[in-house]
Amino acid sequence: MSGEPGAASGRRVQSVLFVCAMNSVRSPMAEALARHYFGKSIYVQSAGVRKGERDGFTVSVLDEIGIDGSKHKPRTLDELDDWEGLNFDLIVSLSPEAHHAALELTRTMACEVEYWPTQDPAATEGSRDKILDSYRDVRDGLSYRIRMRLKS
Repeated sequence: MSGEPGAASGRRVQSVLFVCAMNSVRSPMAEALARHYFGKSIYVQSAGVRKGERDGFTVSVLDEIGIDGSKHKPRTLDELDDWEGLNFDLIVSLSPEAHHAALELTRTMACEVEYWPTQDPAATEGSRDKILDSYRDVRDGLSYRIRMRLKS
């Protein structure tokens, strides 16, 4: 359950689920980045513990690097389970609440869980530029970790 980039059980990840509190900022950002880099070879989804709303800053910072995040519809783990079931090789939790939920899923699912503590940029206060910089920091940190962890 290591959170270190590149930590692996020795087998290639074929499906990954990113989970955060509300599927509004961190997990949809991670999903979009992972799909951008590995979408042809790895099945990628995201969900939240609770229902959230689409976040405009997330869409903006993804757009800056050529990724369209505007079509994302936040969903909960329960909604994803109802829609397609939960069957993933790897679950990456991005918040403490999400990590607890991910560990609970291992009671009924054989998968690897990694905790990547990621600040919530939505909690940033100040100017629009300061807030956007916080979102960019999260985007760039997730981008690096995803590329290191999921590369073949």
